[in-house]
Amino acid sequence: MFASIRNRLILIAGLVGLSLFYLFPRDITVREQTAAGMRDTTITRIPLKLGLDLQGGMHLQLELDQSNRVSDDVPRDIDLALTVLRKRIDEYGVTEPVIQKMGDERIVVELAGVSDPARARAVVNRTAALEFRITDETDALTAALPAMDRALAQLGVTSDAPAQPSTQSQVEQLLTGRDTAQAADTAAASADTAAAVPLATGGPILQALILPSTSYGFDPMPGEYAVPEAAFVRVDSLLRVPEVDRILPRSVDWRWAREPQAIGAEQVRLLYVLESEPIITGDRLESAAAQIDPMTNRPIVTFTLDRAGARRFGAQTGQHVGDFMAIILDDFVQGRPPVIQNRIDRNGQIEMGGRTIQDAQDLALTLNAGALPIPLKVVAEREVGASLGEDSIRAGITAVIAGTILVVLIMIGYYRMAGILAVCALGLYLLFTLAGLSAIEATMTLPGLAGLVLSIGIAVDANVLIFERIREELVAGRTVKLAVTEGFKHAMSAIVDSNVSTVLTALFLFQFGTGPVKGFAVTLIMGIAASMFTAIFVTKTFFLIWLERKDAQATTLSI
Repeated sequence: MFASIRNRLILIAGLVGLSLFYLFPRDITVREQTAAGMRDTTITRIPLKLGLDLQGGMHLQLELDQSNRVSDDVPRDIDLALTVLRKRIDEYGVTEPVIQKMGDERIVVELAGVSDPARARAVVNRTAALEFRITDETDALTAALPAMDRALAQLGVTSDAPAQPSTQSQVEQLLTGRDTAQAADTAAASADTAAAVPLATGGPILQALILPSTSYGFDPMPGEYAVPEAAFVRVDSLLRVPEVDRILPRSVDWRWAREPQAIGAEQVRLLYVLESEPIITGDRLESAAAQIDPMTNRPIVTFTLDRAGARRFGAQTGQHVGDFMAIILDDFVQGRPPVIQNRIDRNGQIEMGGRTIQDAQDLALTLNAGALPIPLKVVAEREVGASLGEDSIRAGITAVIAGTILVVLIMIGYYRMAGILAVCALGLYLLFTLAGLSAIEATMTLPGLAGLVLSIGIAVDANVLIFERIREELVAGRTVKLAVTEGFKHAMSAIVDSNVSTVLTALFLFQFGTGPVKGFAVTLIMGIAASMFTAIFVTKTFFLIWLERKDAQATTLSI
């Protein structure tokens, strides 16, 4: 089929056109499933994605939070966390992330091109434990407050000796799941303004600070209390004292609202007493999607439960029509609990309050990916700036250009006209290699650029073998056409052997190497495939075109 020059040129032209197609940015339409149905989204496809070392981004090292350990099987917990993180980051949309284990107890996450590190960190580190609970209607906390204050008095804790956490580690321990900076700010504000909370000297602390929310003008709701924001961390620490915590009946539990509420010039934090047994948890969640509520024009997250979850949810909500149901995410109540108007089966929604649609999208993302088996903590973080990436790109491109120029000069200087043909084939080799990397959506890294430079040398190595065989045939007295034919034929076995051995080595690097090493291996394999095609097929086509103009009996060649 490719015996004629015409058919060979058609194939080469087709590959050049296909390569240009993959190397130019273009808009593509992606159809995705949402809670409202199928939706078409247009995105711009980037030809060659750049890795962390070239375009900047963030590097995180995560470990299991030992203060929240609930399992002794660390390898299993790490594997589960690895699965959840991969699902989250895939939905977050980072191109070619690196998510892998480091040893037995640490996870490494590299996110290239991240423009909002704080948001990415929150998505990675969020627990995303979802629960639905009915608010307490027995006034259990109101009845327990006097006994709690007596227990504190016996411990010597009164309004004269507030139990205020003073270090950031204490704040983090008390406020599990909250943003560290937010927790520290809250603690500092509480310490600075604690004197603003009016307390009788030596009097009961909790009864003075924990009041029914109606005292601040909220609509009546069973199990809802309010605490001045200035005393939020202080009250939280007191409620966690073991002698105080055990006074509250085991049938109920307490949770804070995630955000404070403004009442005039004052900020208050709502405290909810809830039934200890949840109606349902996020384990039964099938899907979640961020939307804008057409009635309120505010962001919401709609969710769908699986069949078993829908049956339980429907039965429980049917029994609690008229009661208030709190939606708890990562141990914080999400907005004021809504009243159950009627039975809820498979579909429901979570109101986002005053937060943005991006917050709703991040919540839907983490809910879809699932909850982390055990909370993770960031033990090392590094951000790679765009300027460093630009320097790496500049140095890499310089290396590619310098290596290519050196190869061109050597080939033309040593092999003359045949070297020019090899250089023309080398240009197509670079085009095909970059297009191949773009087609498989590989990410170009600094080691990948090194692999590209190395493969340029490998690309002309095949031509060197062929040219030397042609020279031998000419010395033996063969005509030019016969020498070219025999040269390509006899050099083939050596070319295949050398390239196959290199590919096998690259495959081992890809299989057992980490992210940068894999990038080197992918580039090298793609380069070898392109070099074999250009050396064997393209260069021979150029030779055939050149030989069309020579005498069939000629015995000299510019090689």
